[in-house]
Amino acid sequence: MVGFAMSEQNDRALALAALRRALHARKPAPGLVHHSDRGSPYASEDYCNELRQKGIIASMRRVGDCWDNAVAESFFATLKAELVDATRYPSRDAATTAIGDYLESFYNHARRHSYLGYLSPVEFELRAQVAALAA
Repeated sequence: MVGFAMSEQNDRALALAALRRALHARKPAPGLVHHSDRGSPYASEDYCNELRQKGIIASMRRVGDCWDNAVAESFFATLKAELVDATRYPSRDAATTAIGDYLESFYNHARRHSYLGYLSPVEFELRAQVAALAA
């Protein structure tokens, strides 16, 4: 998970906040492919302009193909099973803090993912970088 944001509204502002957080964290080179569903936040003019300005290629899933978004759906199911459903948070701020800690401390650095050959996302990315340098 590279960029995330939380809000009471699932709207363009939320999507832009998550995108900007990811861009700030990674500073990707032009040509990066950004996959999303066809939701209105990702199709908004502001969001698409932000991608274009950074040289990012937008890729939206096909209409009616639930498998296009399987990785994202799996992520949210995991988040709910491992963290959200197991805890009753006293406030929205407490939930936001717990989810942020989970993503940044556990999910990206320690949690093994079958999709990544049972490596954590950080381990997978480091191995990919080493392989690219060796090539």
